[in-house]
Amino acid sequence: MLLRFKSSWELQESASTPESVFMDRRRLVRAMSIAPFLGIGTTLPYRNANAVMADPTKRFYPANRNPLYRLDRSLNTEKDVTTHNNFYEFGSHKFIAKEAQKLKTRPWTVTLDGMVEKTIVIDIDKLISKMELEERLYRFRCVEAWSMALPWTGFPMADLVKFASPLKGAKYVIMETFHDPDVAKGQKQFWYPWPYQEGLTIEEATNELTLIGTGAYGKPMVKQMGAPLRLVVPWKYGFKSIKSIVRFTFTDKRPVSFWEKVQGQEYGFWANVNPAVPHARWPQDTERVLGGGGRRVKTLLYNGYEEQVAQLYRNLKGENIFF
Repeated sequence: MLLRFKSSWELQESASTPESVFMDRRRLVRAMSIAPFLGIGTTLPYRNANAVMADPTKRFYPANRNPLYRLDRSLNTEKDVTTHNNFYEFGSHKFIAKEAQKLKTRPWTVTLDGMVEKTIVIDIDKLISKMELEERLYRFRCVEAWSMALPWTGFPMADLVKFASPLKGAKYVIMETFHDPDVAKGQKQFWYPWPYQEGLTIEEATNELTLIGTGAYGKPMVKQMGAPLRLVVPWKYGFKSIKSIVRFTFTDKRPVSFWEKVQGQEYGFWANVNPAVPHARWPQDTERVLGGGGRRVKTLLYNGYEEQVAQLYRNLKGENIFF
């Protein structure tokens, strides 16, 4: 007999969001997308509808949901998630959705270089078409002590690493976002080390949870969330999930990431969620649930994904892995 033990974040089946309910919502979204042509009034989260309609990858959505990844809480609404966004390239406040529409996501190329068999420069649509997209329900925990839960669409980063064919000596992956100060005014702030860079170990990059996000809520990624390609690492604080990626560089040297350069005493390389380790300026033992009317819940070690990732850090010595 095949026995399957529940992962640490899972509820009983009866307590999870029913598939029929979520699919009904998808059908409603599809109906709303044609409402302007039928003369029906609608209220949607802020998004650039024309850009979404023009996305050549839209035929891949909605992707099949991977049933292994369930949540212990309700999904946030799409409006919650698309109107409260950190994206410093477009401003240091949370309400950058309108400003982010200036980002041009086509044409868009992705470079895989460094310690690889051969440098690859590939069009984003061709890259996505090579990958098997799936939907996963994940928690998201910001270092600022707020949280949300949402349905990401994407593909395992392990598949991207395999596609890149890194050399045996490669130990890290550096990710880099776009750099265009004429479009992203925040990049004119010279005191920040643009372009935004983040890094993972190869082991973290190929962990089962690590996702390259291409969409959410059954649709291609909207710009304020990091279109057309972003990192999703649910056991780490949100600043690790770099947005609008243009380059993956494989290296044997540990990178210094964006916020580590800005304030290394508060934002380190690892940034794993731990309620027992406070930030320098606030506690991390609880979190405010986005859209929850100020409701706070207890924060979980590794954001609830300890079973899947704790082994990555057991042999590290002299490292503060929780900031």
